[in-house]
This record gives sequence, C-alpha cells and structure tokens, in this order.
Amino acid sequence: MFDALVVTKDDEGKTHAAVTQISEDQLPAGDVTVAVEYSTVNYKDGLCIGPGGGLVRNYPHIPGIDFAGTVEASDDARYKPGDKVVLTGWRVGEAHWGGYSQKARVKADWLVPLPAGLDARQAMAVGTAGFTAMLSVMALEDHGIKQGPVLVCGAAGGVGSVAVALLAALGHDVAAVTGRPETADYLKSLGATQIVAREEINETIKRPLEAEAWGGCVDAVGGEMLARVLGQMEYGASVAAVGLAGGANLPATVIPFLLRGVNLLGIDSVMQPYENRVRAWGRIAKDLPMDKLEAMVQPATLSDLPQLGRDILKGQIKGRVVVDVNA
Repeated sequence: MFDALVVTKDDEGKTHAAVTQISEDQLPAGDVTVAVEYSTVNYKDGLCIGPGGGLVRNYPHIPGIDFAGTVEASDDARYKPGDKVVLTGWRVGEAHWGGYSQKARVKADWLVPLPAGLDARQAMAVGTAGFTAMLSVMALEDHGIKQGPVLVCGAAGGVGSVAVALLAALGHDVAAVTGRPETADYLKSLGATQIVAREEINETIKRPLEAEAWGGCVDAVGGEMLARVLGQMEYGASVAAVGLAGGANLPATVIPFLLRGVNLLGIDSVMQPYENRVRAWGRIAKDLPMDKLEAMVQPATLSDLPQLGRDILKGQIKGRVVVDVNA
C-alpha cells in the first residue's frame, strides 16, 4: 500500500480530495511503473483537485499533471528499473491518473529520460510550467528575437518566472509584467531589468499599432493584454502565447500581422513530439540557472494539495510549488 491524493465525487456531484492509501493493483494499465519522487502544482491541477473544470473523465481520480521519479518496473525496452524519468503532458493527471501518488503506471511513450545535470527535485522545480517556458523561448529563438527587451506577461506565475530566468540567463533584457507590486524584488532577483505594472498594458486601445517596444514576448495572460501587446511589438517580432489567465477572447486586429509582420506563436506542451521534449529538457539542463530556480520553489506535501489547489485558482501562488510525495 502507498499514499496518493484521491479525488472522489459524491452523489450530489461535489468533489472531495484526501490523502488515501491505495494498492499497486489499483493503478491503471501501462508499460512502466514509476516510483514517484516529486510533482508540482499547476492551474490544471487546481481544477482537477477541485471541481474538475471538465478535465476529469472518471472518479475516483488522482491528479498531478507531471512527475519525476525512478522506474520500478518496465515492459518497454527503452526503460529499465533504476532509470530516472520525467513526465509532462499527455493529459496525465486529467484523463489519466497522475503524479500525486507515490507510484504511477503510464505508457512508455509519455516518458522522457531525465537529462544529465538535473535531479528529480530540480526537474519538478522546472515542471510543466518551466517546460512550457522553455518551449516558448525556443519558439521565439527559432523565429528570431529582435533588439528590444523581451516582455513576459504574467511574470510572477510558474511559466513567467522560469521564462524571466531563462531569458535573462541567455543575455536578454527582460521586462516583467505583474499585477502584484510585491513581486517586483522577486522578479528582479530572477533577472528582470524592468517591471511593468499590469494596469499599464492591460487595456485595449483604439489604435491597432503603438510605438515599437518589445523584441519578443512570452504571454501567459491572453485577452486584452495580448491584444495590446501585439500592437507594441517590433517589426518581425514574435509573441509566444502560452496561457489565458486574462481570458480566452482576443479583441485584436490583423494590422500588426500585416504591417509589422508580427508572429503569434501558439505553444502547446501537452502533445509535444518526443524529439522536441528531449530538446527542451536538454536546453533546460544547460541554460536554466539552478540558483535562480531554487528561489522560485515553495515546498509542499500531498496533504498540502487541497489548499494549494484552491490557492492557485485564486492566483495566489508565486513561482513553483514542488510536491515531495514521500514526505
């Protein structure tokens, strides 16, 4: 028997999350059994710990959209007992049981070998959010980052924090947008050279183009802020869109695309091909400053998760929550 955070739904449709002991024969079918060491807390996790947000298909359910640990048993030749692995995406923790458990059984295709230079805790300090941030930076690089500062919208969140640290470590001036003034010192410690108050950039204006201000952008907000930012990009610059904390609508015009050649790049971390996952994790191990990563970490245990799930849905989480599932 081992511990897991199990979410159940009662006859009235209300969900309840609690740490429960389960047995290995209760785990779903899969090729590889992993002794999970660490997981994280993301917005999707908050939904799945709580009412589900339409993501969870069946109950009882174990959330946790990512994890890192050690292979315990494998029916796939690519992995053997003792191998260190990391998993993000593939709807694990949503449609499939996830990482809030001391053991997980998954398809081998969903795993990536943990790159040299990272341990399991560091990998989950990065987690899905940091993996998404790296994909965003790679997409900006592939399209050419321009001269001006790189803007990060939603900078104090999980994706934003890692994006700030990565971009600064790669030598870019970083302008960090936040609606929480108390996070300014934190963002500067990650490498931000400029703090932009959310209210300065969060309102759509009538002009489709403004002065060219940004050489690139990682946007975790969407909505009116993204629409505004598109009109402020330098000629040929790109925006990597990774989230919708500010809403799913985009009240923009096509003018920035037509007159300035701006690129809007959609970033999906869930269904990324294996080769790009390996490339991203390799870049993380090489380019992300681990001392800055440690400054983002908030430690947690399985028993902390119900409250943390509520907190992240209210926008009250800063940086990265790393869950030690064995603590």
